[in-house]
Amino acid sequence: MRSPFSESLSWAPTVALSWLWGLGFFYAIHVVLAHGWVGFAAFAGPNALGLFLFGWVLGDRRRDPAAILRKAEGAYAGLFLLAQLFAVAITVFALFRHVGQPLFGDRAAAGIVGLVLVAATLGHAVSLRHLRWIHAGLLAVGIGAGLSAWSGLGAVPPAAPTPWWVADERFFGLVVPSLVGFLLGPWTDLQHWQRAVEIRRGGGSVRLAYGVGAVLFLGLLTLNALIASAAGPAGAVTTADGLAGFQPAVAAAVLRGGLDQAGTAFALWAVIAAVSTIDSAYAALRWSMTSVTARSTSVLLTFVPPSLVASPLWILVGAGGLAAAVAAADLSMVYLMLPFATLLAGAAACLVLEVLGVKRAYDPVLCALLGATAALLAVAGYVTPNAALLTIAALVPLVGALPMLAEFFGMSAPAPAAAAAEPEPVATVIRVVNDNNAGAEGFEGRDFVIRLTPTYDDTNSVGNVYFANYVRWVGKARELFFNHCVPGFDIASTEFYILTKSFQHDFRREAREFEPLTVRIRVKHSNRKFVTLEHEIHSATQGLLGRGEQSLMFVDTRTYRPLDIPRSIVEGFLPYAPAGAPPARWRDEAAVPLQPPQPLAS
Repeated sequence: MRSPFSESLSWAPTVALSWLWGLGFFYAIHVVLAHGWVGFAAFAGPNALGLFLFGWVLGDRRRDPAAILRKAEGAYAGLFLLAQLFAVAITVFALFRHVGQPLFGDRAAAGIVGLVLVAATLGHAVSLRHLRWIHAGLLAVGIGAGLSAWSGLGAVPPAAPTPWWVADERFFGLVVPSLVGFLLGPWTDLQHWQRAVEIRRGGGSVRLAYGVGAVLFLGLLTLNALIASAAGPAGAVTTADGLAGFQPAVAAAVLRGGLDQAGTAFALWAVIAAVSTIDSAYAALRWSMTSVTARSTSVLLTFVPPSLVASPLWILVGAGGLAAAVAAADLSMVYLMLPFATLLAGAAACLVLEVLGVKRAYDPVLCALLGATAALLAVAGYVTPNAALLTIAALVPLVGALPMLAEFFGMSAPAPAAAAAEPEPVATVIRVVNDNNAGAEGFEGRDFVIRLTPTYDDTNSVGNVYFANYVRWVGKARELFFNHCVPGFDIASTEFYILTKSFQHDFRREAREFEPLTVRIRVKHSNRKFVTLEHEIHSATQGLLGRGEQSLMFVDTRTYRPLDIPRSIVEGFLPYAPAGAPPARWRDEAAVPLQPPQPLAS
């Protein structure tokens, strides 16, 4: 059995390699040639620091990464999915535009599609705990290939030496976006959430794994900067926006010097970085989305197979389409990078504050609007260039996190005192569908209403209405409600039974004989397994007599296995479901005690 120390260290290679997707791998090449070694340090430092801080915060033994993610992944599902979409898109785009296309031409596109399929297969077939060992082996090969490329490129002096520092408007404008994007970036990455959960589950230290992984990651960025320095800036290309990009400089140096061996080594290193991103992105998406879908209360999952919704292939296809669109438009990689410092930054800041213990005040629509505004400002500031616009663009999305920031720093206003609950009215005016018909029944809004009159037959030996009759009247209302909604239900041919999982009634007053009564029943909420109905019994003279609720479940008529709510029930009752009301939380069907199969009146 491995010690916690060795268990922790075994995760460091995959931590470092999985964060080296296109943004880090190729931007390290660009930034050292465009802004010199100081510019590289300004990029690499926050990048590695953000990775370290992610592990340091989640590595606190008082925090459980699995519990935190389980609580947050529903609210922040859009953030996580978009982050993976952009991460894979950057990787695919950069591999094609900066290695595949320059070295192998447009036919490289087919090879990259095949590479994505291989990586997805690997992520599907191999668990993350085993994938880390594959990544460790790939990293060793990748470092060897990178060193070989550096050595081969070093044999031919570059056209110009690498500058120490090129301080221009764009450099200063990117300081704040780099801090925002790189410090918040790991929190948006499901790959690292999954790693933190697995490290803790295996008894390792998240802090140690991410501390060593961050140092190793910084070394990998430095290796690519050295490769770029050996290649020189002569391979810059100008994109449709008129901006120069140095990402293809290594491929250009290979072609210029006829360095086939160095080119092959660099291509291998880039492929390893891409595969280790895509396979773990697939694994993390499948892991998270399966969990989210399983706990989802959406009735849409009655119609769409959950496995289809949870499939990572949708994100991979979307990322491929986004990468192809950016490539076809001849745009720079920076347009795929900016969302991490703009569009996603507000939600990411709210998530971090929530992890730190701040009560959730996340408004996804507000954060999205602020992020979109910031993205437009960032594009304008980068193209111009304008340092002030770039700086403002990185701060605008953080406005969405201001309420939580205020609470974190103890500056939030005290919560207003709760208003006193209004006393329940003694009498309630009820409009029945047909006042002249003692057996009247029908809908009034969402409520199904029946009217009845108790007689001496309904009383007990003492003279008051027997308590069981209230339950019987609610049952009658439920059956009539069901018959109105699903008139074609036939107990002899049905494929499902409807069982009463629970029933609760709160008695307020007693009914008297010959006192007109009204029973109201409505759908309170539902999820994929259960429907909860609530009811009220009113007297024409006394007002509310009692109220309660019941929960219904559905089982197969042959195996009595619990079922999702059948489609006919969803379609029949959906028009009477509460508009905009939050559904009930998912209940574990394994914890539901099954009753003997009975018809609806059970």
